[in-house]
Amino acid sequence: MEIRFTLNKKQVTAEVNADSVLIDVLRSLGCKSVKCGCETTNCGLCTVWIDGKSRLSCSVLAAGIDGHEVTTMEGVEEEAAEFGAFLAAEGAEQCGFCSPGFIMNVLAMVRELEDPDMEEIKEYLAGNLCRCTGYMGQLRAIKKYMEKRKSPVIKVREVQG
Repeated sequence: MEIRFTLNKKQVTAEVNADSVLIDVLRSLGCKSVKCGCETTNCGLCTVWIDGKSRLSCSVLAAGIDGHEVTTMEGVEEEAAEFGAFLAAEGAEQCGFCSPGFIMNVLAMVRELEDPDMEEIKEYLAGNLCRCTGYMGQLRAIKKYMEKRKSPVIKVREVQG
């Protein structure tokens, strides 16, 4: 069957079987940030946004996204790179395999929750597994990223003499 949806702000068409899962369709369309880690909805590596909400693409039938909007990390590269720099500064990127799904969830959380405390952050990100970091560096990176987003932007005008 043919489905049409918006992928990273572009209209796409894909031919899918009734049992095709979204992760496979996205990877076939070149979205390599979407990874398969468990096939059991337990790791968060396949996190994407469907109509702006975090979803595990390994648990979504592709036919169900017909007419919807899907965003992968390829669709939010600048924002992902900005947060990724905070992860790197905290030594929290390690092998990087889980980073795309984790970053997608962090960016969704920042959009959804106004000023989450540490417990809310942990709860929101509970489905993202990382086998390298121990999570403390990731949590520090999130807090610093959120603090930076809250701080007002000051424009400095250069004075020429």
